Formats: sequence, C-alpha cells, structure tokens
Amino acid sequence: MSPSAPPRPAPRLLASIIACAALVGLAGCGESSPTAPAEPAAAVIQGDEIRYPSAHPQLALLKTVDVRPASAVAIELPARLTWNETRTQRIYPPLAGRVTQIRADVGQTVQPGTVLATIASPDLGQAQADAARARVDVALAEKTRARQQELLAGGVVARKDFEQADADLGRARAEAARSETRLRLYGGGNAVNQQLAIVAGIKGVVVERNLNPGQELRPDQSGVGVPALFVLSDPTSLWVQIDARESDLATLKPGAQFDLVAPALGGQTVSGRVQTLADAIDPATRTIKVRGEVTNPDRRLKAEMLVNARIERHLGGGVVVPSQALILRGGQHFVFVRTGPTSFARREVKLSWQESKQAVVARGLEVGDQVVGENALLLAREFRLLQDKGGDDAGAATPGATDKPSERSSPVRAVTTGNP
Repeated sequence: MSPSAPPRPAPRLLASIIACAALVGLAGCGESSPTAPAEPAAAVIQGDEIRYPSAHPQLALLKTVDVRPASAVAIELPARLTWNETRTQRIYPPLAGRVTQIRADVGQTVQPGTVLATIASPDLGQAQADAARARVDVALAEKTRARQQELLAGGVVARKDFEQADADLGRARAEAARSETRLRLYGGGNAVNQQLAIVAGIKGVVVERNLNPGQELRPDQSGVGVPALFVLSDPTSLWVQIDARESDLATLKPGAQFDLVAPALGGQTVSGRVQTLADAIDPATRTIKVRGEVTNPDRRLKAEMLVNARIERHLGGGVVVPSQALILRGGQHFVFVRTGPTSFARREVKLSWQESKQAVVARGLEVGDQVVGENALLLAREFRLLQDKGGDDAGAATPGATDKPSERSSPVRAVTTGNP
C-alpha cells in the first residue's frame, strides 16, 4: 500500500496567509521610509514691502538698529603715538673717538648733567691743549704788559712798546676765552686727558641706546636716517600724529579735544588736545597731518603705537544709520525699515555724509525708525528674487535700474524660499 500524499491547504486559507504577509511587508516599508522635509514657509512681497511668516528662519538673521539723531557723530581717525619732541633729546657724537665706558641704559631715569658714556677723543685732547696754551699765553702777556708799564713810567721805553704789549695781552685773552668756551661746549676739564663725557641735557628716561663699548664714533655720523647715541624723553607726555580727512579740518582745530582709543587701554580712553595742523595735504593719501598731545602718567601708552583718535563731529541735521545698512543700486541708496514684527519695507534715502562705519541720512528716515543693520545685503537679494519670480516687476530687475518706493498697492505675490 503506497503512502498517502500530505493534505493540501484549503484555497481560502492560503489566500488569507498571502494577504497577511503582504500587509506585514507594507507595514514594514512604511516604518522605514523617511518623512519628507517640510517646505519652508512662504515669504511674500507687496509693493516695496517683504513679509515673512513668524517661523521663517530668515528672521533670525535680520538684526535691526534704531535710527538716532545726527546732531553729533563719533568719528575715529587713524593715529600714531610718538615722543613729545619738546621733551626729547637726541644725543650725537660731537667729536671723533672711541667708546670707553657706558654708564646709562634703556629705562634709566637721568637728570641734567648725568654722565651717559665716556669717549676717548684725540680731538678733545687738542682742544684741552689749546685752552692750556691760551692760559699760559695770557699769563705771559700780563707780565710783559706790567713790565712795559714800569719801564714807561721810568722813561726807559717808548710808549709804542707799551701799547704793543697791551695789544698782545688783549689778543691772548681773546684766544683764551675762545678756547675755554669751546672746551666747555664739549664738557672737558682743565686737564689734558682726552676723556669726553656724554651727558644728559634734560630730565627724562633713556628710551633708546645705540652705543657699544669700543665703538668708533665720528661727528659726521649724525642727522636724518642715522640713529642717535642716546634718546632721552619724558614718557608721561606723548604726541599723537593723526591722519585726518579734508572734511574733518573744521572739527580738528587747535585746542579741540579728542579721545584716544587703544587696545592697551582695555576699553578706557585718554583725552588729548589738538596742538597744530600741517599746511599741506599729502597728495598720495589726501590726508592732512594733525598733531595732538596726551598725558601718559602710568606709561601704558608707548611711542609708535597705532591708535585711533575719536572726535565728535557736529552735523546739524539728519539721522545716523550704520553704513552696512545701506544698499547702493543704480546710483541710489536704500535701506530696509521694519514695518512690523515680520515685515520690512525698502526705502530710498539721501545721504549727507558717510564713512566706513556710519552714515548720515538727510532725507528718507526719521528718528525712531528701525533699519536692518545686519545682513541687509541678504535681505536685498531675497527681495530681488521675490520680485523676479513674481513677474509683475520683471523690468525693475534689469541691472542698473533704479528702485524707488512704490506709490501704488500691487497684488500680493507669494513665493516659497529656502533657507538663506
């Protein structure tokens, strides 16, 4: 007897199994498929105004600033600190010689007459010998005149011999005075030792030393481009060399006050006053040199430090906005003004003055308006894209076209924009 075949499942049961498997497969596929990202909210423009939904990511990038009156604006001009030349002495070698001793170094406080260095100078020895010889000649001439005077009184010599002795004494005294004056100029004593002392002529601090032991010196090693042996100065008072524009000359008059801004001040400012202005403008940079003076009691400021001089310029009218808020197109300037929590209007403005950080608007804005001060160019690009996609203002998107505030209300156009 042959084994019987296994029983076949009923057709209705088989169809149920296949249907369940299909449902399970579909369910698994549904769980593994990622959810499509939601489209960003749409921004719309109406006339010269762009409006964003409250949740639009672009709003976080558009920072606004308040428009303020332009009665006075703070202007920062590049400047450089230098030594106060009225309190500075640069010492050069008066005679040729060799350095034998150095008695002062950088940072040392000196008084008038303090010996800074000693030089062995044959030229000084010659001057000392000339002075000594002149003193001997004066002594001999005085004795000769006295003897001739006695002889003249006794009738032994003629008057002309006495007059000749008197003239010789005058010439000897003149030569002695000349040689003594020259010797005092170099600081040499009565002895012939050839030791020339380099002394300080003012009270101050040794701020520079260009001298080494054994160095050979010559008097022609001086002048422009040649470093001095010693530079003495008073660091508690410094000059400020300001590079000003022609338009700032009315503000930077002698006696005008300014504030010095430097990284070394740690946010603090130092007040100074303008002393003098140059009589010529640099043809290369179109700037004029203005010299001021600042006090430096704690000596935090250093010579040759680059700083900024901040001055107050009175403009008389208009409002002040950041320069980065301005959009230049077709020779005209525009800004974006906040008209609501999520809306901004493009507005044409007229400038009366502008620098790198701020500008003065003579017409188009009022005090209290809020203008986009950060990412204004990004907003302008977004505005142009919306206009181009809208179609109604296609002609305005032509390069070089002039945008002006619209006087009519145009239909609302909605365009979906991505993240900036």
